[in-house]
Amino acid sequence: MTTVLKTAPYGTGSGLLVEPAGAGGPAGIEPKELLDLLAEAGFLLLRGFDATMASFTALVQNTSTSTTLDPARDFYSEVAQKVDAGLAEVGLHTENGNSPFRSHLTWFFCERAASSGSQTTVCDGYRVWEELSEPTRKAFLQQDIVYSRYVAEPQWRAMAHHLLGKPAEEIAVEELAQLAESMPGTEVMPEADGGVRYSFRTAAAGPTLFGERISFANSILGPSFNYEKPRITFADGSALPEELLAEVSRTTEALTEDIDWADADVALIDNTRVMHGRRAITDPRRTIYNALSYVAPPAA
Repeated sequence: MTTVLKTAPYGTGSGLLVEPAGAGGPAGIEPKELLDLLAEAGFLLLRGFDATMASFTALVQNTSTSTTLDPARDFYSEVAQKVDAGLAEVGLHTENGNSPFRSHLTWFFCERAASSGSQTTVCDGYRVWEELSEPTRKAFLQQDIVYSRYVAEPQWRAMAHHLLGKPAEEIAVEELAQLAESMPGTEVMPEADGGVRYSFRTAAAGPTLFGERISFANSILGPSFNYEKPRITFADGSALPEELLAEVSRTTEALTEDIDWADADVALIDNTRVMHGRRAITDPRRTIYNALSYVAPPAA
């Protein structure tokens, strides 16, 4: 049975609160309708659907062509991984945005909401780009940025297992390096201890899944809870100027919105347009899962 939806504004930008207009659960939401709403809104908060892990998993699978993962997290369903990045505040980022594995969509399922604080934050890259000064926009358009860091052997093997579909222990580091060669801007360098060091070159601002309008959506301000903190430079190797980073911080802080969770909420974020993060967790009983997925790009 198709679930009929009703929408209302959520937050100060174009985000939407999506609720059921009648009977039907998350798995009955039509993928095209959901993605059409996301294309306009940037992020959606689905409330009142009594979502469960099973119905959340079905919604992700029904909407997506494929899923990806964070190799440092454990799975709790075919698509869901528990959000476990400690208790501190988490900076704005796009999921997997500092690697060639950035997903189109980021999903969250709130099994148990916090009694206080602990909100997920969102920041629309369209709005950020419009507010940045002309010199800052010019700097980011003139050069790509490069993320580089070390990844331990168990983590790269978990990702390679997912990508290559063979047992992790049977994958040679040369296979990962060969895979990287097929990914624009990516280089993998083996380390003596079995880990790898990679570099990934990408734009800090550019078009999104749904159109050519420029969005400032990246992981310059993002976290590194389960990994070594990446080194971030411009493509020519120069450091990002402090005054440029300060402007980015001021602008994104002014435009950041909170998602105040309720039990059984689901959030859907356009990971090519909207950055997300988290306020400090003040109630550690909060339980949230996420999923990362791809969809077929809309027809031109």
